[in-house]
Amino acid sequence: MYPTVADVLALPVVRGGGPRVVAGAEGLDGRVRWVHVAEVADIAHLLKGGELVLTTGIALPDDDEALARYVEELAGVGVTGLVVELVRHWSREVPRALAEAAAKHGLPLITLSRETRYVAVTEAVNGLIVDAQVAELRAAEQVHETFTALTVSGAEPDTVLREVTRLTGQPVLLETLSHEVLAYDAGSADAGELLRDWQARSRAVRTGERTGYDPASGWLVTIVGARGHDWGRLILVCGEPPPHRHRVVAERAASALAVHHLLAADGEGLERQAHRAVLAELLASPVTAPELAARASALHVPLTGRRLVGAAIRPRLTGVADPPGAASAQPVLRDLAEATALATRRARVSALVGCVDDTSVRALLSLSPQANPRAVLRRLAAEIRQARGSVPVVIAVGTAVTSAADAGRSLTEAGHVAAAALRQDGEPADGYHRLADVRLRGLLHLLGDDERVAAFAARELGPLLARDAASGTRLVQALRHFCEHGGNKSAAAAAAHTSRTAYYQQLARIEQVLGVQLEDPESMLSLHVALLVHDVVARSNDTDHPME
Repeated sequence: MYPTVADVLALPVVRGGGPRVVAGAEGLDGRVRWVHVAEVADIAHLLKGGELVLTTGIALPDDDEALARYVEELAGVGVTGLVVELVRHWSREVPRALAEAAAKHGLPLITLSRETRYVAVTEAVNGLIVDAQVAELRAAEQVHETFTALTVSGAEPDTVLREVTRLTGQPVLLETLSHEVLAYDAGSADAGELLRDWQARSRAVRTGERTGYDPASGWLVTIVGARGHDWGRLILVCGEPPPHRHRVVAERAASALAVHHLLAADGEGLERQAHRAVLAELLASPVTAPELAARASALHVPLTGRRLVGAAIRPRLTGVADPPGAASAQPVLRDLAEATALATRRARVSALVGCVDDTSVRALLSLSPQANPRAVLRRLAAEIRQARGSVPVVIAVGTAVTSAADAGRSLTEAGHVAAAALRQDGEPADGYHRLADVRLRGLLHLLGDDERVAAFAARELGPLLARDAASGTRLVQALRHFCEHGGNKSAAAAAAHTSRTAYYQQLARIEQVLGVQLEDPESMLSLHVALLVHDVVARSNDTDHPME
């Protein structure tokens, strides 16, 4: 907010006096809080620090010891600089004792070779200070208005951090008290470098106050929390001591984040949001950028040098009273995500956990190369079921991979396996499903996006679906019972809760509509596969009831 000594020397009214820095040049970047004209030597006790003292030297002593004491007292109270006019007392240069004392204390000593109107200097410098103070007040008002609007609107953390970077020009990060990066805005800095070795660097920074600057790291750190519950730290990467305005920005941003946290108490937490963002990018991109790996590492989930296993956890709601529909799907999945995250902590497994769609919770497990994946997954499956409580879940895993670039494939495979396993009764012995456990149904889920597979199902079942739609019959359901019971008509009729006579009539009508013989093994196999494909396609297109 205040001009430096160098700024003062650059003013025309000072340049006209022929200024020369005699000593203490290293202090020219000191801030000038005020300008004070003083001729007497006994002046230090009247000063507060930050003043630029102007003198003609006319009342200063010529004694070397007294001059040294004079400079020592000025430096002791924090004077920013001393300007001496060489006209009335000293004409060519100041005494050596004065210059040596200024050099010893690092106090800028400037001489003026020509007579200078000190009143003009004070007016010019104080005008700079007042202008700076007005600008600071306007900036503070802008900060106040900006973060008040963000707080009232319940702005997301990414939006708040973006404003911090815009107002300060510095990178900013939001982390938990356990040093997991929840959100960040790197600005013009390199995000990968910003997040490199984050945990180790962050643990080393302790300021001992709610808002403090750590000179060693160049970080301005503000505690985030409300109602006596602190849960995070906002870190402004400054590189040098920040101005007061940056502290205000950091504190107002921390307040906005704390309010958002309170308002979103019933929604998805910041940790889940951060995990979800990384999982979504792993699923969407075939190439893992270094920044993404750094983000995962900053969340305590390293992706390099590890065995990565994708997992999908879906609630099994068949038979549950009042199963949720689309409108209430997200709260169910959020609860399941928190339960899964709790289970990973109990099982001591590093994992990204989040909801990336409307059907399941995804997790990417990061295991050490020496870990036994089967033992870890069995323990984790047991912990998930215990944490979830009364609602049963389907737990599915993908193939273990060793490259972050393949993590998306393992996550996708786990999702397909979970969708296929929903129609199976019982649980595998290990407590989780793999692709090998869902067999043909799992294969069809993997191929569900292939148009040729969908065309095959439409070709096989099209006439039957059209008949049901036009006449209100349930021939497709009758065919499903027939195939699921391996062609056993009696068992199929019992499963359909239909008399054998009526059921046999339905089978005859199916053969007539499709022009096939159901007793033919190949016909039954083709129709069964077509039914499975029809289920896969219908579920992938069903956006109205994602939790079914």
